[in-house]
Amino acid sequence: MNKIVLCSASALGLAAILAGCSGKANIDPAQQSGANPPLPSAKDFLMPPMQVPDGTGWKAGQSPKVAAGLKIEKVAAGLQHPRQLLALPNGDVLVVESNGPGEEAVTTPKQLIAGKIKNRSGKAGKGGNRITLLRPKPGGGEWEKHVLIEHLHSPFGVQLIGDTLYVANTGDIVKFPYHVGDTQITAPGVEFTDLPDTVNHHWTKALLASPDGKKLYVGVGSNSNITENGMDIEYRRADVLEVDVATGGSRIYAAGLRNPTGLQWEPHSGKLWAIVNERDEIGADLVPDYMTSVQQGGFYGWPYSYYGQHVDHRVVPQRPELVAKALKPDYAIGSHVAALGLLFSGNNALPAAYHEGAFVSEHGSWDRSPLSGYAVVFVHFDGQGKPTGEPQVVVSGFHSEDEKSLYGAPVGLAQDKQGALLIADDVGDAVWRVTAQ
Repeated sequence: MNKIVLCSASALGLAAILAGCSGKANIDPAQQSGANPPLPSAKDFLMPPMQVPDGTGWKAGQSPKVAAGLKIEKVAAGLQHPRQLLALPNGDVLVVESNGPGEEAVTTPKQLIAGKIKNRSGKAGKGGNRITLLRPKPGGGEWEKHVLIEHLHSPFGVQLIGDTLYVANTGDIVKFPYHVGDTQITAPGVEFTDLPDTVNHHWTKALLASPDGKKLYVGVGSNSNITENGMDIEYRRADVLEVDVATGGSRIYAAGLRNPTGLQWEPHSGKLWAIVNERDEIGADLVPDYMTSVQQGGFYGWPYSYYGQHVDHRVVPQRPELVAKALKPDYAIGSHVAALGLLFSGNNALPAAYHEGAFVSEHGSWDRSPLSGYAVVFVHFDGQGKPTGEPQVVVSGFHSEDEKSLYGAPVGLAQDKQGALLIADDVGDAVWRVTAQ
C-alpha cells in the first residue's frame, strides 16, 4: 500500500511537513450521507494524503461480496477497462471500454507524484477505445462477446435514439447507424457535435437522451481540481450541456458541477439527476460526493463553494454573487467515494428491499484513509422522487481487508432484460451480474 501524508509547509520547513497533520478520516462515509451531511473544517495541504491500494485484479474463482439474499456471477471477462453499460431492447448489452487519452498536462511536482501513485491502483491501464456487445447465452455462463465499434477516442457515454447510436468521445459526440440485433457496425462514425477536450483533467463525458429523443444531455467535468489551471480552460466545463438532436447545437443546461456523471431520469418526478465528484485536498472528510436533481439554469457552486454556499477560500478571486445562488445538492454519499454510475430501478430481479430507488457505483478513493467507496450501494426513493435513509451496501469486497490490494472498481450500471443488476468493473476488466439468491 502506497501512503503519502504531507501537509502545508510553514516557516519551520520540512520539519513541519513531516510532523504535520494526519490524513486519517474521522467520519464514516455512511454517516456523511443524506441531505445534511456533517462538514468539518477544511484543511490546507501542500500534498494531499494518499492511500492507494495496488491493482492486482481478480484471482481465478474470486468475486465481489454481495449482501445477504443476493448472488453474483461474472458474465464477461478479459475486457479492456469497461466503463459504461447500455441495455438494448432485445436483451443485448453494450460495454464501453475506455480510459483517459493521456493528454493531461503535468505542470507541477505535485501532479507528477500524485499521478504516479494513483496509477498503481490499476485504474490507469490502457482502455480498449471500443464498444463491445454482450449477448446472453441461453444456458448461462459468460455471455457472447462481439466487437461492435473500434478506434474510438476515449469514449464514455453511449445512447440509442431510433436507429442512431450516439457515442461521447472525450472531444466530440459521433453517431453511427445501428439496428438493434446487429453485432457489428461497419459504417464510419460521423461527428455530430464537438465537446470541450483541452487538457482533460476530467476526460469522461456522460451521455443521456431525453425521453422524447429530441435532446442529449452531456456531463462535462472540470479541467482542474479548483481552477489551478486557470479559468480560460474551464469554458463549458463543470457543466451539464443540452444538445439539440436535430441540429447539434448546444447550450449550458446547468453549471457549477465539478464532475457530473451517471446522468439519469428519475422515474416518478421525471427530473434529470446526476452524481457529482466533488473537490479534493481539503481533508479526508471533505467534500462529500453527491447525487442531485439538476435544475435548468441551476448553479451548484464549483469552484467558488461546495455543498451549497460553503466558500472554498483557495479560489481567488471569489465570486460572492455566484455563491449566493449556489444550490445545495439533494443527497450526499460520502467524501471521496468517487461515484461514477447511477441507475434508477423500480422493479428488478433483486429482493424487494432493492426496488424503488437508485443504485450508485463508487469507484473508490485515493486521498483518504481508510479507503472509502469501492462498492455499489442502494438509496431508497419515496414516491415523490426524493431519496430517503442511508445508502445500503449491495456489492463490496473490491479490495482486500488490509486495503493493500485492489481487485476491481465498479463504474457503469445497467439492468438487463431479466431485471438483474449489471456492473462494469474497470480494474477487474469484467462485467458482473447480481440477482436474488
